[in-house]
Amino acid sequence: MSLTRKIAITGPESTGKSRLTAGLGGHYQAPCVPEYARDYIDRLQRPYQQDDLLQIAKGQRAAVQLAEKQWPSMLFSDTELIVIKVWSLHKYGTCDPFILSAIESQNYDLYLLCDVDLPWEFDEQREHPHLRMFFFNWYRKELEHYGFPYAVVRGLGQDRLQCAIEAVERVVKRD
Repeated sequence: MSLTRKIAITGPESTGKSRLTAGLGGHYQAPCVPEYARDYIDRLQRPYQQDDLLQIAKGQRAAVQLAEKQWPSMLFSDTELIVIKVWSLHKYGTCDPFILSAIESQNYDLYLLCDVDLPWEFDEQREHPHLRMFFFNWYRKELEHYGFPYAVVRGLGQDRLQCAIEAVERVVKRD
């Protein structure tokens, strides 16, 4: 069992996950695992396909495992595998069994679920500006289904970061 405090930042598109991850990493002077999907899709010379989601899941998982070995106290992950499950189910109607199994073993101490209270920002990789609340509710349902500990993060700018810090502090203090 790992002694590393692992915090996953999750939620719909354009909810400030990357910015929040960086802010938490800076606050705690802890490493941040970037979202593997961004670089993977940027490198593709074609539209992504369902098989790519499996590669993205494996890449994200490997990046978190590597960071966990290198940084023994705390790390923040900009996304996690529930995102890929929801993405796959929504777009293709199925999800690879490896992804489903890997979700069960993610062992994050806390999931920070980003609310949709931020304005939408266009990005070439974002697909569903009109479905953010639909996806937020789906993520919440998934976290509850797995029994994973989570906190909803709300607010703009520094207020959002402070909301996340308070949630992380509750986890750190319970030990």
